[in-house]
Formats: sequence, C-alpha cells, structure tokens
Amino acid sequence: MEIAVVYESVYGNTHEVADAIAEGVHEAEPEATVACLRVGDAVPDRVRSADLLIVGGPTHMHGMSSGMSRKMAVQGEAKKAAEGTETVHEIEPGAESPGLRDWFHQLPDTTKGHFAAAFDTRAEFKLAGGAAGGIAHRLHRHGYDMVGEEGFLIDQAEGPLRDGERDRARAWGAALVHQLATAGR
Repeated sequence: MEIAVVYESVYGNTHEVADAIAEGVHEAEPEATVACLRVGDAVPDRVRSADLLIVGGPTHMHGMSSGMSRKMAVQGEAKKAAEGTETVHEIEPGAESPGLRDWFHQLPDTTKGHFAAAFDTRAEFKLAGGAAGGIAHRLHRHGYDMVGEEGFLIDQAEGPLRDGERDRARAWGAALVHQLATAGR
C-alpha cells in the first residue's frame, strides 16, 4: 500500500499533525510506503499513484489559507520581531510558497478507486471555521473517494497544538488504514 500525506503549514502545527498521521499510518500498516510531503514537494503526479492521499492545511479566515493569508502571517511575525514587543513564532520553511489552493490546480483527476482524506488545524472558538471541508471538496472534485475529514485543535492562532491532539492525529491515521483494509483495499 502506498500512502501520501501532503500538508501546508505556516507555524508548524499542521506539519506536526501530518507527521503524527504518517506515524499512525505506519504503525497500522508497517509494510506500507508512507511519504509525508510539504505541499511544495508534493509533485501531483507522484501523489496521484497513492492508494490513500491524506491532505491537510491550516485554517485561515474560516477556511483554506490563501497566498494573502500566508503573506500576512509571515509579515506579522517579521513586524513583531522588529518591534520586539510580542512573542515571535517561528515560521515554517516555504510558508510563503504556493499552498494547497495552487497545488489543487495542478492535481490531475483520478479514476474510481483512489481514496483520500482531509484534515486541518484550527482554533476552537465561535465561527472559527475549518479548512478540511474545502480540502475534501477539492479532492472529491478530482475524483477521489473520501474516507475521512478531521480537524485538529490549536490553542491560539499560532499554536501550539492542544494537548492530546498529536495522539489523536496518530490514531486517526491508523483508523484510516483500518477503514481501507476493511473495505477490501
């Protein structure tokens, strides 16, 4: 079984969740080939052959991030660093690079029998929204059969992950593999 976990991350929280999901997948199916790829490294033709494609990103402004929201995050941290008045959060390498929205424009359509799941990182407050729904919608439009959609919580806009979320992500990754196994994959 070949599984690809593709993620976009600004502050590192979604990266951490993606790593945990990949660990859970590997624990559930040690023989599987598992690739955990930053969106900029996930050449669409490479991930298209995966038996299970798991895609995730951070929630920005109630949904998937955009070039503008990523740029605002990077500039905001640079401003904080220059002023020295607030805690500066480390920005992931490639955070200003094209994100999932751009990547989906390059993702070729697939044929029946290819499975996908979507996840996001999000704050838990009224009307926070989530990116997983938009990710799932785009995967479905490309022909993937959706087998899961999940949101993982962060404590503040920049993180860190809420206690227990890394373990929950690992368990979710394992559950996705078990779900495919029971479906006869």
